[in-house]
Amino acid sequence: MAETPTATPSPAPTSAPLKKGSLVKVNRAAYAGSLEAGASDPVAPDYLFEGPAEILALKGDYAQLRFRRPVPDIWLRLDQLLAY
Repeated sequence: MAETPTATPSPAPTSAPLKKGSLVKVNRAAYAGSLEAGASDPVAPDYLFEGPAEILALKGDYAQLRFRRPVPDIWLRLDQLLAY
């Protein structure tokens, strides 16, 4: 009796890929202890984790974020971001 090959299911994507114009917020666990957190204030502002921020540009593993507040744009790694 011949065995039929079974296709292994591909893992489902955890979220939509982040691209220019996507709304995101910062993942507190991924941001804590990162190089970016160390280069910033000791206590991060709450608006980072509440969102939303819009991705203005992507360059390599980094995204430029603009918040809907009168604050400067920031660059963070894509693995520190969550879709809003």
